[in-house]
Amino acid sequence: MNDVSSVIQQVAPETRLRPDESGIGLSIVVPVYRGANTVALLVEALSALRPEGGLEIILVNDGSPDNSGEVCQALVETATVPLTYIEHARNYGEHNAVMTGLRHARGDYVITMDDDLQNPPEEVINLYDHARLGRWDVVYTRYAVKQHAGWRNLGSYFANRVADQLLDKPRGLYLSSFRCMSALVVRSVTRYSGPYPYIDGLIMQITQRIDSIQVRHLPRVEGRSNYNMRRLVRLWLNLATSFSLAPLRFATFAGAAMATAGGVGAVATIAEALMRQDTPSGWASIMVVILLVSGVQSMILGILGEYVGRTFLSANGKPQGTVRTVERNNAAERIAA
Repeated sequence: MNDVSSVIQQVAPETRLRPDESGIGLSIVVPVYRGANTVALLVEALSALRPEGGLEIILVNDGSPDNSGEVCQALVETATVPLTYIEHARNYGEHNAVMTGLRHARGDYVITMDDDLQNPPEEVINLYDHARLGRWDVVYTRYAVKQHAGWRNLGSYFANRVADQLLDKPRGLYLSSFRCMSALVVRSVTRYSGPYPYIDGLIMQITQRIDSIQVRHLPRVEGRSNYNMRRLVRLWLNLATSFSLAPLRFATFAGAAMATAGGVGAVATIAEALMRQDTPSGWASIMVVILLVSGVQSMILGILGEYVGRTFLSANGKPQGTVRTVERNNAAERIAA
């Protein structure tokens, strides 16, 4: 009989074991959302790997509306490697789910990957060995050919270009969710308790010992990406407003530019009125100026409102994630050689 424990708790950093005390070489964190038909195949493939120091798998069910929870609970019973199943009380988002998984990871290195099998499990060893042997704090993956839909690739490209401007990251580094982090970075990342985590932003604040390797990217086994335009916009907002003051500075410069333009326009209007007595009333130019200025003001207020709203929710204790259950199998007590 598997030793299964179930608890209802708020995510807290102190619940996480220190990775270097476990003896596990590699932890693999997988956020699960609509992954009922793929997560078992992923776990089977990962269980066949033999990384240095052994591995454990952490599955985080982020309020998936399908029967992913039942599939993951069955995997707790049948998995041949240490496996931890964590269930969120509701859907919080991919980065929040990964943060929960990181707090329960015990490996010297931790790899995060999706549940859709687009990241080949055999690439896990290459990623892990590159980070371990090269003593990198973080290693990202990049793809020669991405198998996402065109709009998704465009969104990823935009997000990475924005990150180039807003984050202190190496120029051109592709921020992939298939990444490997050292225990040092994981411990530092999981100290963040705000409700809007952006893991890559946290990483850039912690270390610059970062590298990347090229891996294969496969087509989805079934279904479609869980990311839609609304989720991508939320991700961009997390990137822009959680780890950078650049939007506020942009708003300041935009306001200064509009004030300057308004002053020039006022001088030009007065000069025209003095020199030409037959000048029309200027309705068109006035409307253009009003619309332009009001548009910039609305944009600035929106940026300020986003910062104020996030500060308000953080101050009022909006949870990063609430864990309903944590289940582990007996294999967690024996580390694969």
